[in-house]
Amino acid sequence: MNKKKITLAGRMAIALVCALICGGIFMAVREGLNAADKAETWKTINNILFADITANASALGIFYIIGQLFIRALSLIIVPMIYTSLVLAIIRIADASKLRRISFKTIGLFLLTTVMGLALAAIVGIIVYNTGAFNTVIEGLEASSGSTGSNPLNVILNIIPSNIFATFQTNGSVLAVVFLAVATGLAMNTIGVSKVEEFKKVLSQINDIVVTFLNYVVTKFGPVAIFCLLVRTMASYGISYLKPAVAYMIVTVVLLLVYLLIAYPAIVAIGAKQNPITFIKKVAKVAIFGFSTSSSAATLSLNTKTCREDMGVDEEITSFVLPLGMTINMDGTAIMQVVATLFVAGVAGFDVSFPQLIMIALLALVASVGTPAAPGSGAIVLFTILSGVGFTSDAALLAYSLILAINRPIEMLVTALNVVGDATTSVVVAKSEGLLDEEAFNK
Repeated sequence: MNKKKITLAGRMAIALVCALICGGIFMAVREGLNAADKAETWKTINNILFADITANASALGIFYIIGQLFIRALSLIIVPMIYTSLVLAIIRIADASKLRRISFKTIGLFLLTTVMGLALAAIVGIIVYNTGAFNTVIEGLEASSGSTGSNPLNVILNIIPSNIFATFQTNGSVLAVVFLAVATGLAMNTIGVSKVEEFKKVLSQINDIVVTFLNYVVTKFGPVAIFCLLVRTMASYGISYLKPAVAYMIVTVVLLLVYLLIAYPAIVAIGAKQNPITFIKKVAKVAIFGFSTSSSAATLSLNTKTCREDMGVDEEITSFVLPLGMTINMDGTAIMQVVATLFVAGVAGFDVSFPQLIMIALLALVASVGTPAAPGSGAIVLFTILSGVGFTSDAALLAYSLILAINRPIEMLVTALNVVGDATTSVVVAKSEGLLDEEAFNK
C-alpha cells in the first residue's frame, strides 16, 4: 500500500506548527530559568542551540548554523537568478509594445499597492499616535548608533552602477543588477536575438542550473530550516523584549495581517476576477516560507514555482514580475516604516503635523524601494527615515534601539506580505495579458 506523499506546503505547515510549539516551550523555559535566578543555565542552553556563533566564539549554535546554512545556500544565487531570469524574460517579450505594456502594468500595480498600504498605515498610525498609546516608557536601553542616515534619493543614483563586476559581487546591489539585466535584454532585442544566440543559450543554461539548485534546496531542506529559524527566533527574543512596545507590535501586526488577508485577495478578485480563497490557499506556503526566512530573495524560487505551477501564471510574466517585485515592491516594509516612525515620535515626544505625516509616507515609499531583500534590512533603513524628518534626539535613538531589539518577528511578517504582494501582481498582470491558465488556478 503506497502512502500518500505529503506536499511541500503540508510539510511547511507541519514545520510551522512544530516550531511554534517548541519555540513556545523554549520561551517558557527561558522565562522560568531567568525568574529562578538560573540565567547561567539558560545561557548554556542558548550557547548550545541558538547563539550566533559569529558573535560568540565559544558557542555551538546548532539551530543558528542550520538556519544560516539554508539562507546562505539560497542567497548564493540571488544575483545570477535575477539577472538571467530578467534578461530571458525581456528576450521572450520581443514585441516592444507588449514589453512596455507589461512593465507599465507591473510597476503601476506595485506603486498602487504600496500607496494603499502607506495610506492605511498613516491613517491608523496617526490615530493610535494621537491616543498616546505610543508614549511608552523605555528603561534600561542604551542609545543606539544605528546606521548613518543618508538621502533616500541615493536609491536613484545606485540604480546605475559604476562598475559592472563590482555589481555582481554583492547581494546588496539588486537594483543595479535589475538595471543591467533590463539593459542587456533590451540591447539583445535591438541587435536581434539571432545574432547573440550563443549568449542566450548560456543564460538559459545558467538559469536552469539556478532553478534546479533552488528547487532542491527548498524541497529537501526547507521544512527543517523553517523549524530551526522559527524556534531560534522565539527562544532568542523572550517576553521581556516584547512587553515595552506592545502597542507598536499590535498595531503593526494587525495592519500587516489585514493587508495580507483582505487587501491582496480583494485585488485578485477585482483585478484578475479569480476566487480569493483559492489564491490564499495556494499562496499560503509562499507566505510561510517568507515569514520563516525573513528574506524576499530567499523566497523568490518558491514564489516563482507556485505562481507558475499552482496558479497558472505564464513564465513570460513570472520571470519578469517576480524578480522585479522582489527588488522594488515592498508594501510590508513601507507599512512597518510608517508605524515605527510614529512610534519613535510618540516615545521621543515629537509632535507630528500633517505635512510631516506626508513626508514620512513619501520617505517610506522611496526608502522601501531600496531596501535589500534580506533579513534585518527594514530596521536599518528606518534610520534613514528618522533622519529625514529630524527624529534624531537621544530619546528617539532609545526608541530606535527598542525597535531593533523587538523587530525580528515584525520583519518576518513584513516579508510574508512583500512576497504575497509580488504573487498578487503576477496573477493580475497575467490575467490582463491573457497569460493566466484559469483552469490551473482553480484546480
